[in-house]
Amino acid sequence: MARNTGKVHRVQRPGKTRKSLAVVILLPLVTFCLVPLTFCPSAFGAGRWTGVDESVVEKFASEQGREARDPLINTDQGDLLLFVFLLAGAVGGFAAGYSWRMLVEGKAKGSESTGKKSR
Repeated sequence: MARNTGKVHRVQRPGKTRKSLAVVILLPLVTFCLVPLTFCPSAFGAGRWTGVDESVVEKFASEQGREARDPLINTDQGDLLLFVFLLAGAVGGFAAGYSWRMLVEGKAKGSESTGKKSR
């Protein structure tokens, strides 16, 4: 009589071994081949591609006699743009938190049931 000692013997299927082998070998191989390409200067092509502002808008603005000028609120200096996004996130988070029950459960604030059955 063989007694069960509580140990479970697992048998690995051949398909599972192939999948894990593919992950162990192919994932690092692909990673090490693609990562150096991201540091190649020609991969980004910054000199060849201009944005829509430069290639289209500035061309039509100069044809109409309107040149580019500095913006009223220059967000390129310092952390002003980061601060604006922080404020927007705080306001949005407060609004979502305040109306969480209505957003998630679809209930309005005053429409909670008291547990009594109506006849």
